[in-house]
Order: sequence, then structure tokens, then C-alpha cells
Amino acid sequence: MNILLIEDNRDLATNLFDYFEARGHTIDLAGDGIPGLHFASSNQYDVLVLDLMLPSMDGLTMCRHLRDAGKFTPILMLTARDSLDDKIAGLAAGADDYVVKPFSMREVEARLLALVRRSQVREGGCTLQVGDLFFNTSTLKVLRAERSIVLPPIALKLLEVLMRHSPRVLSRKEVERAIWEDIPPDSDALRGHLHILRNAVDKNTDKPLIKTLRGLGYQISDD
Repeated sequence: MNILLIEDNRDLATNLFDYFEARGHTIDLAGDGIPGLHFASSNQYDVLVLDLMLPSMDGLTMCRHLRDAGKFTPILMLTARDSLDDKIAGLAAGADDYVVKPFSMREVEARLLALVRRSQVREGGCTLQVGDLFFNTSTLKVLRAERSIVLPPIALKLLEVLMRHSPRVLSRKEVERAIWEDIPPDSDALRGHLHILRNAVDKNTDKPLIKTLRGLGYQISDD
């Protein structure tokens, strides 16, 4: 992987740099959000590792700048904040996944590899449809009533899973396994990504398509 790490804690940055370099990955390092934004905007990376709390430009602001500029490189956010609201804020700003400090280096690497796999454009794609919602799995373009919807990689994967099985109700475990494979996230991750997806797909519509069936699971349906 070609990784950009934006982290102002020198000890943690050094540990991450040494670990990934020893594992054969290429890694660039920025100590703050402003130089990190310059690196991310000027170069091509497979994935970004971004600390939430940075001196001159915090991680949320940097995420928004990148997404607004049309940069959709997968972003793993490092954070010491573990509340659901904090996690949703990170996902809403454009992060694709997060790890709460302290963390295992092996877990970070596994999550980065999974993000990179999911971000690769699928070959032999098709167009999925539920009502007036369309998703081209090859171009990754999403339309709802001719309104273009831009989603980060995890939310796209969640949408694809639900649409491929529509109108079937998928259990939480089924959805998590389809998205994260054998690396399950913490209990808030799916709720956070579902919040982002529902806000994008069902925003300003009279007919919500994404449904949560308490005690059963999740469904996308035009019924």
C-alpha cells in the first residue's frame, strides 16, 4: 500500500511509520492537517491515516476539504473520542472507518487493506435499482430521482449489499460480515455508516427506502 499518515504525535507517528515500512508498505508522513492536505491533494495514495486532533487543521476539516475537492481516497481516522456522536461526525465529514486509541498495529493494517480492496473499481459491474434509486457498481455512480449522490467507500458497500438483497431483510451480522469480512468493527460503526447512507439517499424525499426493523435487521425496499 501507498499510505499517507497525518499524525502530530511524534512517538505514535514513528511507531506507525516503522511498522508499515517494515511490512513493505510505502508511507509519507505529515505532522499537521495543512501539509497533510497538500500531500493528499498533490499525490496519489491508496489510503490515508488521519488523526482527528491536529494543531492548525483538524481531521474533520481536512476530510471535508478533500471530499469537497472530489478526492475520494479511503480515509481511516484515528481518534481518542469514542462516543457515537463523535464517530458519526467523522463519518459525515468523509472518513470511511475509524480506530479508537489505543489500538493494535495489526488491526490498523488489516482495516487499511480492507479499505483499499473495497475502494477498487469493480469490473463486470451492473446497475442495481430499487424504486427511483440506481447504483452502477462499475462506475460507482448513485442516482435517486435523477439526483446524483456521492458516498464514501464504506457507505457505497453498505448500499450495494442492501440493494443486491432487496427486499430481503438482512441481519446486523450479515451486513457486518459482507462489509468488514472477518474484521468486525465496534458496535457503533454500522450505525454511523447507516446514518450517513440514510441521510444521503432519503434526504428531502417523501418515500424513505432504507428501513431499520427493530430486532430483525436492515432493508432497502420500495414497498
